[in-house]
Amino acid sequence: MMNSKKSKEQWMQKTSVVWAGALLCCLLWGSAFPFVKIGYRLFEINSGDTASQILFAGLRFVLAGVLAVILGSISEKRILFPEKKAAKEIIWLSLLQTILQYFFFYMGLAHTSGVKSSIIEAVNVFVAVLVASLLFKQEKLTVKKMAGCLVGFAGVVLINLNGMNFHMSLNGEGAILLSTVAYAFSSVFLKKFSGKFHPVMLSGYQFILGGAVLALAGACLGGRIHTISLPAAGLLIYLALVSAVAYSLWGILLKYNPVSKVAVFGFMNPVFGVLLSALLLGETEQAAGILSLISLLLVCAGIYVVNMPEKGSKETVSE
Repeated sequence: MMNSKKSKEQWMQKTSVVWAGALLCCLLWGSAFPFVKIGYRLFEINSGDTASQILFAGLRFVLAGVLAVILGSISEKRILFPEKKAAKEIIWLSLLQTILQYFFFYMGLAHTSGVKSSIIEAVNVFVAVLVASLLFKQEKLTVKKMAGCLVGFAGVVLINLNGMNFHMSLNGEGAILLSTVAYAFSSVFLKKFSGKFHPVMLSGYQFILGGAVLALAGACLGGRIHTISLPAAGLLIYLALVSAVAYSLWGILLKYNPVSKVAVFGFMNPVFGVLLSALLLGETEQAAGILSLISLLLVCAGIYVVNMPEKGSKETVSE
């Protein structure tokens, strides 16, 4: 049993496994950008109807939680019940990852552009690395890690140069920044908590709790789902699967690897979002040209630098 656990830990720490798993998560999260827009169209939710958007997000996350628990139970060959002693951890994760992140995200998105939002969201990588290193002492903060983060962030800024301006507001860019900080803390907490509890169990039940709170808040604010069709239901299921699979897999990767090694892949989210928006929505202005190629190369270079092993040292991963 001990050998099996050790071999699983070693396998999950392989560079190829981390890259494949993290990139899959980012591809799924990146696809959420265009599919959420398509979802608003199918469910007849106006761009300014924040209450209905929060209701839509809440329903998506409740379904994501249910799917995560089902898939995790199948994988583990046992039902993943919410452990009573994990109640505090589930509440913390749902507050940070789902409730606060998406409340501030939708508030901010209503008062700023998607371009600026994606750049500010990328700041979560820096926050996660700093919090994991300086507050929780989960790993060492090195020049190499910060240099890799800066290179990757430069790639995110580059792909979003079109449409940039420097206007700032508290309820716009400020709210997006708070959303980003909440998400960064959730990644660090997920790593900390997954040392004691199954990460998929934590992911599933925090989504159910957080989604229920968002759905109730959206409904109380006057949000409504006006149309339910087969394509709309199918799209909602896909978005739920995106959250269930990506966040659960992200949690498993964080359990066995340093936060910086995994979090830096978050720079790929807006890159995938831009590329998939161009493919699915015809928004080709940002995705076309040499800037996109340079941006992708910078992001990949940043990820590579952070994941390079330190010379003469082997970084330990605490659980």
